[in-house]
Amino acid sequence: MSSRKGGLPEAPSKEDLEAMSEFRYRLRRFLRFSEEVTHAAGVTPLQYQLMLQVRGFPGRSWATVGELAERLQAAPNGTAALVSRCEAADLVFRKPGEVDRRQVQVHLTVKGDRCLLELAALHKPEIESFGWAFGKTTE
Repeated sequence: MSSRKGGLPEAPSKEDLEAMSEFRYRLRRFLRFSEEVTHAAGVTPLQYQLMLQVRGFPGRSWATVGELAERLQAAPNGTAALVSRCEAADLVFRKPGEVDRRQVQVHLTVKGDRCLLELAALHKPEIESFGWAFGKTTE
């Protein structure tokens, strides 16, 4: 959208509103699907999201609590509590950093990795239905 005088955004057209409505509908449908399959697997949607961010962190298969907080758009203390709950469920473990031992790395356990891969396999077709994911387009 372009700007009007004074820096205010231009009012959306009917087509813009329809596209926004369709996007929000598809997003909500996806989130509901995700809630249902994660609960059926015995984990919460947040636990799944944390495991996905740990394993899917760019360039490596672990992340720090601070990095996870950013990726989840959550407060660091809330993310640390989520890591603790995932640790109690044997989904992740903490490990001191090799270079800086004050830096704590979060890694998936074997159980967490297996759970993540099963859930990700269920999520992938749903994400692909958005049309832009994984370099594919949908007609």
